[in-house]
Amino acid sequence: MSQSNPTSHEPRFPIIPPEQMTERQSEVAAAIAGGPRGGIRGPFLALIHHPDLADRVQSLGEHLRYGAMISPANIEFVILIVARHMNCQYEWFAHARIARSTTDLPEAIISALQVGQTPANLTEEQSALFTFCKEQIANGQASDATYEAAFKHFGRAGILDIIAIIGYYTMIAMVLNTSQIPLPDGTEPPLKPVQK
Repeated sequence: MSQSNPTSHEPRFPIIPPEQMTERQSEVAAAIAGGPRGGIRGPFLALIHHPDLADRVQSLGEHLRYGAMISPANIEFVILIVARHMNCQYEWFAHARIARSTTDLPEAIISALQVGQTPANLTEEQSALFTFCKEQIANGQASDATYEAAFKHFGRAGILDIIAIIGYYTMIAMVLNTSQIPLPDGTEPPLKPVQK
């Protein structure tokens, strides 16, 4: 199936007004708006162009945000590690705000991650989580010692949730970066380039 090439002047994934949605798009949009997210925003503005995919993505995301076996602060810690790695401005903007307003993730951790630094004064649990995430992202798996440290704090189910959060928010960062969903008007991009 051929697709027309978008020009540089139009959005890659234009916002679809409700009255222009297909029946399936309307159904999925209503389901997303009726859940914890409360509306279609961020990556779902793009994903609704493929409503069956959007439906499955939002279902997994809902579990990872609201049903994972790790604390809300640790969920946001993982998401911010991914957002910084992927240089995803929207993901960072949204989840730094969530971390600050709804969790007890220390500001020092958020600020260090934002500039690409390893946070200082981590608890043993936070250190195990940070190292596990960094090794998963860099190598596709954690070393035995890193796995054992994470297992001690999170168990097997928690580790699987952590891996899924890393993978899910990497995908979401790619959707956001590719679709070029803008930050709210007047918002400065929160992430500056860092030396890798």
